[in-house]
Amino acid sequence: MLIAGAVCPHPPLLIPAALGSAAADPPAKLRKVADAAAQAVSALAGARPDVIVVVGGGAAEREYGAEASGGLHAFGVGVTVGPGEPVLPLSLTVGRWLLEGAGILAHEDVPDLADEAGLAFPAEAPDVPDEAADLPAEAVSLPGEAVSLPGAVTGDRQAGRRNIAVVFQEVARNAAAGACLKLGRILADRAPRVALLAMGDACARPAREDPDVPDPAAQDYDQEVAEALAAADARWLARLDPALDDELVVAGRAAWQVLAGAARGVRMRGRLLCMSAPFGVTYLVASWEQCPTD
Repeated sequence: MLIAGAVCPHPPLLIPAALGSAAADPPAKLRKVADAAAQAVSALAGARPDVIVVVGGGAAEREYGAEASGGLHAFGVGVTVGPGEPVLPLSLTVGRWLLEGAGILAHEDVPDLADEAGLAFPAEAPDVPDEAADLPAEAVSLPGEAVSLPGAVTGDRQAGRRNIAVVFQEVARNAAAGACLKLGRILADRAPRVALLAMGDACARPAREDPDVPDPAAQDYDQEVAEALAAADARWLARLDPALDDELVVAGRAAWQVLAGAARGVRMRGRLLCMSAPFGVTYLVASWEQCPTD
């Protein structure tokens, strides 16, 4: 059953090595996104789940275990996040980095807790897909520095958090709404207490056209999604039209709908922690928690 959820964006700019030499003075908007993402991920761990499922868009539907790694090589940055050969798409790579920042996963000593949570992982991970289309190239080349996530867990607290099993779930970026909702219901049934982290950016069309020119359609879409996330309105998210993904350059719709499917039949309370659009890409951060029963 879903007991907690979170939505975070997946710009490679959140990972320090992607940002070059401006670490001493990171952009305020990027710091705001990083702080909110840290808060959302920390809330997932605080819900004491049996398993955290990280869902993000990619080339196809695939599942990876806690040992899976990702990288930024498709963006010209020779960085691997995790202990092994990079196989995760960008969305899950940034998701893994967020879990590491919160102390849920470690860089080198990654626990394999599949047996403890009753989870089944594939014996071999598939080849890494091409993630070059996930974010506009303009954003990747912008200067700036990543922000260290606050609230990182160390020592005994880190060891305590690392007994949470982790699953990385790739969902096809162009998956139909019904398939995403079904996947969400399946993931919610994986354990008695499931927390789900949905990785995905909102509209990036302004970044590809002109960030300085208002885009009413993109603005309306982002605002409506933000309101749905703030209200934990799974029914509204379930009605998002996949046909708008390409038109508005939305990378997060499939992951949001997986979260909506996981929340089916569960009363959730939502908070919108951040809505920011640095570099012409809208980043939304939200936190969901299960409403207390009477």
